[in-house]
Amino acid sequence: MIMDLSKVTIADIHIHSKYSRACSKDLSFENLAKWAKIKGLNLLGTGDFTHPKWLEEIKQLREENGLYYYENFPFVLSGEISLIYTKGRGRRVHLVLVAPSIEVVEKINAYLDTKGRRDYDGRPIFKIDCEEFAKQMIAISQDIELIPAHAWTPWFGIFGSKTGFNSLKEAFGEQEKHIHAIETGMSSDPEMNWKLSFLNNKAIVSFSDSHSFWPFRLGREASIFSKIESYQDLIKQIRENSIVGTIETDPAYGKYHWNGHRACNYYSKENNICPVCGDMLTIGVESRVGEIGNQKIDENKNHKFYFKILPLHELISVSISSGLASKKTWEVYNKMIERFGNEFNILLTASREELMSFDEKLADLILKNRAGKLEVKPGYDGEYGKLIVAGKEIGVEEDEPIKTAQKTLF
Repeated sequence: MIMDLSKVTIADIHIHSKYSRACSKDLSFENLAKWAKIKGLNLLGTGDFTHPKWLEEIKQLREENGLYYYENFPFVLSGEISLIYTKGRGRRVHLVLVAPSIEVVEKINAYLDTKGRRDYDGRPIFKIDCEEFAKQMIAISQDIELIPAHAWTPWFGIFGSKTGFNSLKEAFGEQEKHIHAIETGMSSDPEMNWKLSFLNNKAIVSFSDSHSFWPFRLGREASIFSKIESYQDLIKQIRENSIVGTIETDPAYGKYHWNGHRACNYYSKENNICPVCGDMLTIGVESRVGEIGNQKIDENKNHKFYFKILPLHELISVSISSGLASKKTWEVYNKMIERFGNEFNILLTASREELMSFDEKLADLILKNRAGKLEVKPGYDGEYGKLIVAGKEIGVEEDEPIKTAQKTLF
């Protein structure tokens, strides 16, 4: 599908700040806005509005219609909360929060201050039940949006195999009616989520959970909306499930797609026990979907279109046999951005002829990527999946911070 990107808003509203653990210390609104434009994103979340120092920086942005602008680039107020508590068994659930105003954010923070500290990390932890937390948020403002983050991650997803629930109703009780969307996370895609009947009327959204502003992290997953010019435009599309679609990585690329045991270098689509050491495997997302899925895909009539692509840096790295963040990879990337404008234009809309005129080998990878025809060895137990080209496995570098020499364009 070729899409006119000028007629939509591509949004990544689940990101983090420099005040979250394992995040780039160079995260700033200047860098986020700059690299979002290079990526082709039109809207970002602020991330981490619960952190006092980051909130002070958020307050420097210019507000208009519930969106907060750094120069001419819009942000929406967002953050992530970790709820760790006991309900039947130990639960660990991450939720994305989206808020309409600084006033509402301050009310959220005042409530959280009655439950514990929020100054030690951008994603603070609280011992609050999901149902109670949702009830309190809606009491603060009906315009707060709560989205279960990376819904299938084994330890911190609402449906995760380690600490999750079997349905939204089980997690949120009477407050389930206020949950309008779930985030796929890297190890699942919309098609996998269509197998759950209780998600039939929920929006399936995707965001990056990025820990840096680099374009191989920022926007690696994103959601496509009709043009957004206000906070209400965003919330209306989520609540009415009228989003255009999503941009996903291949779910096999995610760290928890298959069952596995990293310590023994073993993974499996079906086995639950490690044959090397005899321990229980970390049950991956594909198995977990199979466990609680209760309908055929075509029984869900609310399918949205989605792209299944890997970031451009990954493709360049494979094409020239250089590191993901190497100087050579950056040189090719910058030349492509200079010619095509932004990364999503390259990955999603540039014609075969335009791409071939730049580099035939790389063009072939981009076009296969666009068509979802690249082979990926599944990730497991915290290990990313690996792209397979000509029988050779190509792995990504570890998470942020990534130290790199680079030449910027703007």
